[in-house]
Amino acid sequence: MDARDLLLDGYGRIRPALHAVLEQCDDGALTARLDPGANTVAWLLWHLARVQDDHVSEVAGVEQAWTRAGWARRFALPLDDAETGYGFTAEQVGLVRAGADLLGGYYDAVHEDTERYLRTLGGADLDRVVDERWDPPVTLGVRLVSVLDDDLEHVGQAALLAGLLQRC
Repeated sequence: MDARDLLLDGYGRIRPALHAVLEQCDDGALTARLDPGANTVAWLLWHLARVQDDHVSEVAGVEQAWTRAGWARRFALPLDDAETGYGFTAEQVGLVRAGADLLGGYYDAVHEDTERYLRTLGGADLDRVVDERWDPPVTLGVRLVSVLDDDLEHVGQAALLAGLLQRC
């Protein structure tokens, strides 16, 4: 197994986990909070998709599915199209309201773009520096693993939250 296949496998684990969470949630569960400052399932899933879309499209040199494929218009959130959810306040988290079909459809589009890009990579590509703002500078391989790690954490948080909400 080479690095590309490893990344494809890792990213391929997000999609079924995300859809499993969505199958557990009705619209009320998607936006429910365990306390007023808590994240919602909808925000967690939207955020992980937005970060993946933002970061992978940047390194791939393509426009994000969010704007290119009209997902921003379909979600119609009262947020700037550039927002990914990073650093959101509790109030901003509450603005992310979307149904399972919309969240799942958007993630599927992001996943397809990600997979298409990953299939173009060779091992040497992963050493390319993509962000000089850090010390040491961030390589493509590190960026892709960072996004993968973040997405898996968020889908796990969403699964836990969905399970807790079913018990309440």
